[in-house]
Amino acid sequence: MLIRSAVLHEMNAATPFAQTRPLRIEELELDEPGPGQVLVKMVAAGLCHSDLSVITGVRPRPLPLALGHEASARVVRTGAGVTDLRAGDLVVLIFVPSCGHCMPCMQGRPALCEPAAEANGNGTLFGGDKRLRLRNTAVYHHTGVSAFSDHAVVSRQSCVKVDADIDPVQAAMFGCAVLTGVGAVINTAGAQAGSTAALVGLGGVGLCALLAAVASGCRQVVAVDIHDSKLALARSLGASAAVNARDPDAVEQIRALTHGGVDYSFEMAGSVPSMETAYSITRRGGMTVTAGLPAPTDRWPLRQLSLVVEERTVKGSYIGSCVPVRDVPRYIAMYLGGQLPIDRLMGQRHPLDDINAGFDRLNSGESLRDVIVF
Repeated sequence: MLIRSAVLHEMNAATPFAQTRPLRIEELELDEPGPGQVLVKMVAAGLCHSDLSVITGVRPRPLPLALGHEASARVVRTGAGVTDLRAGDLVVLIFVPSCGHCMPCMQGRPALCEPAAEANGNGTLFGGDKRLRLRNTAVYHHTGVSAFSDHAVVSRQSCVKVDADIDPVQAAMFGCAVLTGVGAVINTAGAQAGSTAALVGLGGVGLCALLAAVASGCRQVVAVDIHDSKLALARSLGASAAVNARDPDAVEQIRALTHGGVDYSFEMAGSVPSMETAYSITRRGGMTVTAGLPAPTDRWPLRQLSLVVEERTVKGSYIGSCVPVRDVPRYIAMYLGGQLPIDRLMGQRHPLDDINAGFDRLNSGESLRDVIVF
């Protein structure tokens, strides 16, 4: 079948993207789903910094690439062997499928699935297949999802069925921003009620983490960002304090507010300066969690002595250390129960043809979670 898709042909495009148009809306040929695969019709796809970092070349991927990784969709048809999904089912698409058999999967850590990491790096579906072509030239799949397309073929392992009565557009956020941000607080850190927390970087993931810290009962939640509009939103979402990271004494302000630092500090911006801030505001015996995605060449100069004599913990968190089939329904239930007001993080809705302008908004740092709606 023929589909419309946002395809990246070259990285490192100059801004504004609305003028340079790094993403071209192409008509692609999409093959039918093979065994263990599902044809889906996209409902909505979120604009995420992980996509932006591919456009800018910070995180290189094979090209040409059908971009997009955070989405909700409706099942159209299933391939052989898929018996638990039906046409019309709402699914959240997961950008790291899991095989269930490699060592990380058997240890209950599907975010680290080794075959999935290999497939994502190669730009294929889980299992190695490609289903996209542009004028007889193969097009790579972005993390097995390629969400900026009106239809896609994905692996069954990339789908989590949604049975709850949720706005299907809002459901898209649960594929990345919610899993990553909420999971970092609940799963990776295991934040305890009565503890203190700080969120450094208030993009979609950072704001989801803030909601999770509030929902977890943290008695003090400090929001840190360079945009005053994001800090004001954070206060309205339950942050007890907000500090602009551009202030020369930002670290001292936070340490004073928290009497020496926080129990849990979350770095969500994916930069060395934000990681330095996050580590500097973590108290003795505390934990610094990083879920941002910096450039592969970035290095953070850790003060090793403080790690030892202050018994610090530094942890990475990928997809919020989540088990998607468990956590997507759980987090949706928290949202519907009023504990995670994800709807307040939704930004503008764009048609696919306006995707480059949407990435300009994301690049400005001022937008909330904008989505492409199909």
